[in-house]
Amino acid sequence: MLSCPIPAGGSTAGTPCCRLAASHQPARRVSRYPTDITDAQWAELDPLLPDPACLAGRGGRWEKHCRRVIVDAILYVVDNGIKWRALPMDFPPWPTVYKRFAAWEKVGATQRLLDALRDRARLAEGRAATPSAAVMDSQSVRAAETVGRATRGWDGGKKVAGRKRHIVVDTLGLLVAVLVTPASTQDRVAARSLLRRLRDTTGKRTALVWADGGYTGPLIDWARKTLGLVVEIVQRPQVPYFTVLPRRWVVERTLAWITGHRRCVRDYERLPHHHEAMVRWSMIRITSRRLTQRH
Repeated sequence: MLSCPIPAGGSTAGTPCCRLAASHQPARRVSRYPTDITDAQWAELDPLLPDPACLAGRGGRWEKHCRRVIVDAILYVVDNGIKWRALPMDFPPWPTVYKRFAAWEKVGATQRLLDALRDRARLAEGRAATPSAAVMDSQSVRAAETVGRATRGWDGGKKVAGRKRHIVVDTLGLLVAVLVTPASTQDRVAARSLLRRLRDTTGKRTALVWADGGYTGPLIDWARKTLGLVVEIVQRPQVPYFTVLPRRWVVERTLAWITGHRRCVRDYERLPHHHEAMVRWSMIRITSRRLTQRH
């Protein structure tokens, strides 16, 4: 087996390459950044990435660069918030990394990757693979000049011009689904599409979703009749001091995890589903680290 990237110190012994090692040129990059994934993380991620078209007999060329280095480059962008063109020279050319990022997102690979990692992390915690309850919330983020007018809006409550990401997580705070809309979209309106994604991902096992007061109204009856989901509103108590809100703190903590990745502090993506991909990659990094820290 070929070895790449080279760990700090220059030795290649015991550092696994991707499962397509025989088809691409060896990588000669030293693992030096905090975002570089560990061998244990790569052992979880590598089998879950989609096969190239040529391997399935659909034509096309073999991939030139190691997938492990591509994933390291994507996570570098997500965590450091840089432009694609500003990727360090020890990664593959930025168009190659971006095209692989876009191609994997187009075929739904990042969602499948996230689902598999979340299921394994839940099993490692002694839970069932599929959650029976979830929590949803939203967060408005400012949009950069690269975000088109058609996909941005104004959130009057938060005084934010940009986009809004709506997420639903399990009771451990692990991401299940994400939806990005203009910031002007009301939570209860976007929740219909978000809950459909939840149902598509977890099937009928998930029966209860906790939410805040922004989701009151017709949504509750719609979710029960259309999707068979109970949406329970967790109201904020009328007290003059800070208090941790039951259930809601879980999703708010996940939003803080996501915002800890600089590419997700502001929305820089021209396409909304590319910002969704950035959110998924941030949680793929967090979930894979959580899963492998037990080893």
